[in-house]
Amino acid sequence: MLQIVVVGLSMLVTLVTAGDVLVLTDADFQSRLAGHDLALVKFYAPWCGHCKKLAPEFEKAATSLKNVDPPVALAEVDCTADGKETCEKFGVSGYPTLKAFKRGEKAFDYEGPREADGIVKYMKSKAGPTSKLLKTVDDVEKFLSNPEHSIVGFLASESAPQSDVFMQLAAALSDDFRFAHTYDAEILSKYGYTNAVVIFRPTRLQTKLEPASVDFKDDFVLDNLKTWVKKNIHGLVGHMTTTNSQQFETPLVVVYYDVDYTKNPKGTNYWRNRVMKLARELKAAGREVTFAIASAIDFQHELSEHGLTFDEKPVVAGRNSKGQKFVMSEEFTPERLQTFTEKFLDGQLTPYLKSEAVPESNDGPVKVVVGSTFDSIVNDPTKDVLIEFYAPWCGHCKSLAPKYEELAQKLAKEDGIVIAKMDATANDVPKPYDVHGFPTIYYAPKGSKDSPRTYEGGREVDDFIKFLAKEATEPLSGYTRDGKKVKAKKTEL
Repeated sequence: MLQIVVVGLSMLVTLVTAGDVLVLTDADFQSRLAGHDLALVKFYAPWCGHCKKLAPEFEKAATSLKNVDPPVALAEVDCTADGKETCEKFGVSGYPTLKAFKRGEKAFDYEGPREADGIVKYMKSKAGPTSKLLKTVDDVEKFLSNPEHSIVGFLASESAPQSDVFMQLAAALSDDFRFAHTYDAEILSKYGYTNAVVIFRPTRLQTKLEPASVDFKDDFVLDNLKTWVKKNIHGLVGHMTTTNSQQFETPLVVVYYDVDYTKNPKGTNYWRNRVMKLARELKAAGREVTFAIASAIDFQHELSEHGLTFDEKPVVAGRNSKGQKFVMSEEFTPERLQTFTEKFLDGQLTPYLKSEAVPESNDGPVKVVVGSTFDSIVNDPTKDVLIEFYAPWCGHCKSLAPKYEELAQKLAKEDGIVIAKMDATANDVPKPYDVHGFPTIYYAPKGSKDSPRTYEGGREVDDFIKFLAKEATEPLSGYTRDGKKVKAKKTEL
């Protein structure tokens, strides 16, 4: 009897420690998952570094997803302990491996994001139809109680033309937003809408400074509806997260601070309301600008990219349509935010540029480019430029370095060609250059600086020379167009 009690307590401790993530073993994997319409299972090993990094994000996602409608369960299996057979059954060969199950049967391999917001968004999109049918007033109230925005179609009938357009809207945008619809006469009467689409703001974002909902009653044209949703979904001041950041259009002003609607909603809205007052004034004045608040912790990398450090008061950054960054250097006050925003919109601010110091000497074959010299070197209208964007820690970059140096030495006498490199981790990379991995190499010929081309060729010296000999604006003096070295002419005696 004592042994049973101890085992029971052990299981209880495990469940408590795991929080909202279900802990499954070979013995109960099938039976427990059979009770869930949709579940995401993490197969892991305790010693795995990536698993340890994922664990807190997985737990946060589990807490959020258990409350969605329909709920999604998150579970985990230790492949080194009581879950070995299950891991072998499902072909787990690396950690962590994530797989989705419906009523205990494998549905698909999870290939979505690995942070909490992304997991929630991805799994919600797989949990049900693109738009949920609301049959009663209670259904509507339950749908609107969600902490995220709700988009509801109040439709006269299923056969109404507006119904078809609304379903197309939901299908197009359901990966980003929550949709529901109703044909019920009692609901239409209670809410006072017929053939209308309404965005309802969640309670946490509701304030006296703007309506709790906004509606669309115009002609139901899909493109118009999509534009309307994207423009109005976040209201005067949206809550930017790592998942929805791409939804905020420029010109954009972001206020970063301790945004936490779970532990400190009042403190979060204290600062948001001050931003909203300015947003409302500028909107009334016809000034086009998007405002957002964001967690300084979640966006620590972005703050670093702007040279900002968050302590207690909010910090502010802006970005325009050209991708240029602007920083409010003064301590935050609503008045200073207004001054910053107005100057930002009027083009009176100097863009912030992350840049290393300009090298004291830059006479080597490979020209070193930093943020502040990018324009003068890479965008020099008289030169064709091949530029490598690298990271100091990148192994492939280190392997390329001696070959790149040899290339520059061989082309040192070519006046029209510049071989350059830039540390993309220490300097801002301007548009239209797009660097997501290292090394990334671009070719920017003179006359086409606005549309540089990604270099996709081989990484040997001869590969580079053949490319440049063929593509150079002016023929190289030392190489033919097919990359063969020009033979020196014999001098007659």
